[in-house]
Amino acid sequence: MKLSDAKVIITGGSMGIGLETAKMLIAQGASVAICGRQEATIVAAAKEIGAIAIIADVSKEADVIQMIEHVKSAFGTFNVLINNAGFGNFDLLQEVTVADFQKVFETNVLGTMLCAREASKHFIAEQYGNIINISSTAGKAGFAGGTVYTASKFAVQAMTECWRAELRKHNIRVMQVNPSEVQTNFIPNSGREARPYNESKLQATEIAHTIVSMLEMNDRGFITEATVFATNPKG
Repeated sequence: MKLSDAKVIITGGSMGIGLETAKMLIAQGASVAICGRQEATIVAAAKEIGAIAIIADVSKEADVIQMIEHVKSAFGTFNVLINNAGFGNFDLLQEVTVADFQKVFETNVLGTMLCAREASKHFIAEQYGNIINISSTAGKAGFAGGTVYTASKFAVQAMTECWRAELRKHNIRVMQVNPSEVQTNFIPNSGREARPYNESKLQATEIAHTIVSMLEMNDRGFITEATVFATNPKG
């Protein structure tokens, strides 16, 4: 698509991958709305980059419906959803709590579904649209301590494949990005100790570049899935 014609919603857009993607798209002429739960954070981020701020919790159906209507009103229409909101929990099986499991699934799985469901209604009516789900390499292989997070990302993979099968006939491209470890606030936000910055590991800009590249392919084709690893990480 022509990025200057892109009208985009990015969930979890106040920091990390979401914010860098918004910056990159705006630099290419796209109109972008970013959403998040923390009003002060999302408003400050939107003001900094020239996006529209939407305060919304993607795990709440009413918030998602209102978010879609807000963007349609602001832009006249929209044609890209980037499902980026998500977080992790990393405990051994015997320490996993029901509350932590549900909390992660409410955002990573239910929230992703709600946003795609509401966006797909508009895209089907327009007979055009783009959905990019941000998953993870954790959605490809399990590991010790990964019960909750990997299960949520395996679910995103399954939903992506279902939606692609359903929506291609409506000229809707459904894509997925699987980042490996990216140096954002993801680790401290999951309750683990922050790690020192490492120049050899991925930054949010690499994932943003991947997302933008997938979108700007001519609409006759699309990249179904892209996995991004650091080339030669040290430490």
